[in-house]
Amino acid sequence: MKILHTADWHLGKRLDSFSRMDEQIAVMEEIIRLADEQDADLIIIAGDLFDAFNPGVEAIELFYRTIKRLAKNGMRPVIAIAGNHDSPNLIDAPDPLARASGIILIGHPQAMVAPFTTEGFSVLRSDKGFIELQINHFDYPIRIIHTAYANEIRLKQYLGEDKEVQLNKALAANWKQLAETYCDDQGVNILTAHLYMNKYGMALLEEPDGEKPIKIGNADLIYAESIPPQIQYTALGHIHGYKNIGTVDKPAVYASSPLCYSFSEAGQTKYVAMINAVPATNVTVERIPLTQGKPLIRKSFDDIAECVGWLSDNRDALVELTLRSTTFLKAEDRRLIYQTHPGIVYLIPVVQQEETNAPDTKEIRLTEDISTLFKDYFRSKNANQAPNDDILDLFREILNS
Repeated sequence: MKILHTADWHLGKRLDSFSRMDEQIAVMEEIIRLADEQDADLIIIAGDLFDAFNPGVEAIELFYRTIKRLAKNGMRPVIAIAGNHDSPNLIDAPDPLARASGIILIGHPQAMVAPFTTEGFSVLRSDKGFIELQINHFDYPIRIIHTAYANEIRLKQYLGEDKEVQLNKALAANWKQLAETYCDDQGVNILTAHLYMNKYGMALLEEPDGEKPIKIGNADLIYAESIPPQIQYTALGHIHGYKNIGTVDKPAVYASSPLCYSFSEAGQTKYVAMINAVPATNVTVERIPLTQGKPLIRKSFDDIAECVGWLSDNRDALVELTLRSTTFLKAEDRRLIYQTHPGIVYLIPVVQQEETNAPDTKEIRLTEDISTLFKDYFRSKNANQAPNDDILDLFREILNS
């Protein structure tokens, strides 16, 4: 059985003022193509389907168009759970219609999926937070323990635990009970969750820039050691870089986002995970790189001409640009930079301070003209840097207004 695991689509997400919709359309096409080329039997999308609780029409249309094609009109099951960016009710809303196409949408933890049958598979059994599927061309079932995102308080309410009970213990007990009840070695056993999970004692994983954090202190840390031993593969969402926090024999994988969504991800390769699984045997996992989307690049320059030359040669990237100089950036240089490249997301001018051994203790003479006084004041506040012509022109404009 071949299972394609993807996560953190964040459909509708922008990078500052830049739309990523064209890139998202392209990478969704790439995921569909890979699923078909690899002849995947099941698709798991581990949360953060959208970037906002109330996504735009374009993002919603792209999501449903994509999962409908992945499901191949009910021949291939698609299971999508909500992440911390998703509205659980929005994810759940079309579920009755989605099931007819072979799509299982899970908005809330402990969701109960009513058994149903399509042309390609059947939901045999269901419990709170659990489903068992029988795909027609296999003689064994696949069991999936699923935990859509909920914050710590709500998740404990779902699990029926006292709020003082450590979240890790509450989830571990719930997963253990489901695994012992349903997950024997006569089928493939999978867990999927949108959580901040880490291996005990391992350095903390960095949550992506711009991501709504779900790890606040240590109260909501979930450890990979909580995964029941019956589980052969854990499909995770939330961390945007590919990471196996489990073991080689029992992988627990963040599949990564399909695009670089912040400059902290600049240079990352993005992936989908392709899992090969049979009952009572260790899975094998292949990470398949995704190639669509513009690269995100952080660059620093000390020279305007060198900067403009590089920008001319890299016009298809989205750029965070830092310019270091001993003077303030001139308006004509700023215009030239933006005219050279259409994808400058951030322009960060850095004025390098010259070292000085003694503070400037120039006497203030109120009899001097206002422009001279302004220059002295400006230098006193900006490490002895004189104002450039643009700033002086603006000062004069204010004086004359």
